[in-house]
Amino acid sequence: MHVSITAPTEDPRDARTLYPELERIGYDRAFSFEAKHDPFLALAVAGEHTEHLELGTAIAIAFARTPMTLANTGWDLQATTGGRFVLGLGSQIKPHIEQRYSMPWSKPAARMREMVRGIRAIWQAWETGERLRFEGEFYTHTRMIPAFDPGPNPFGPPPIFTAGFGPLSTAIAGEVADGFLVHPVNSRRSLQELTLPAIATGATRAGRDPADVEVVCVTTIVTGRTEEEYERSLAGVRGQLAFYATTPAYLPVFELHGYGDLHPVLNAMAKENRWDEMPALIDDELIETIAVVGEPHEIALKIRERLAGISDHVSLVNNRAPDPRHFAEIVDGLTRPPA
Repeated sequence: MHVSITAPTEDPRDARTLYPELERIGYDRAFSFEAKHDPFLALAVAGEHTEHLELGTAIAIAFARTPMTLANTGWDLQATTGGRFVLGLGSQIKPHIEQRYSMPWSKPAARMREMVRGIRAIWQAWETGERLRFEGEFYTHTRMIPAFDPGPNPFGPPPIFTAGFGPLSTAIAGEVADGFLVHPVNSRRSLQELTLPAIATGATRAGRDPADVEVVCVTTIVTGRTEEEYERSLAGVRGQLAFYATTPAYLPVFELHGYGDLHPVLNAMAKENRWDEMPALIDDELIETIAVVGEPHEIALKIRERLAGISDHVSLVNNRAPDPRHFAEIVDGLTRPPA
């Protein structure tokens, strides 16, 4: 399997040592993500300290930027990493876009479709020298002069992945993206019943083969080499799922497995700032439905079984116990041919 990891980004200075370590362990790709720090700068540093590790954003917040700014950044990172960059984009939610970034929000699925098409139109103009003429509902790019045209990329344009959750945003990946970053709130059943059909809908709309879309199954892991590590990992996932259950967008997966009633309760507790009490409402059955749980030597086989017939691309995550070096045995089991 092709194995990715979302690298922790608490301190951007760690990029010099963390990404080479991920490459040494055997990961195929490492993602940064946009939280406390810019997602692109760490990858520029990582590109100078790695040789073959693919580097991507999972995700950069698309609507905080424009197609032109993302086209420039993606073009430059593709060149400086030697063709190892993946531009992964997500929408974020309306309050953050409007109140944190002071940017417009409307029709997120349609806007993401147009964002990807706009970036590609700019890249096409740079690659071919053709006149830039992209005119959409949200973005218009019709001016490009030689002083601002970097010309063809020596490694070609990078792939664009999108992320989302509901059927509309998921279908956009099938329609215009090279890959789809599945949210960690997923299960084998939700991938089969919600994710893949939505991607197929978008692909059919665009006359594409759904198999051309790389489905990166971001998979939550609960494991540990010691009882203390395991309990820390378990507690981290319990807390993360309690947080996710407060968000209406993630409700379909919880409802699919009979946990729809959790949302109003946890949402109310969050509004009362009762965060420390919320993880207790996440039972072990729900954790084992969403996450892959077991000792390190068991996880690779369980991931293969979970994703069989769905995807051979997995990205490992435990957001609250995030040291990716703890997954080294899992990576080895996934990257070696199965026995």
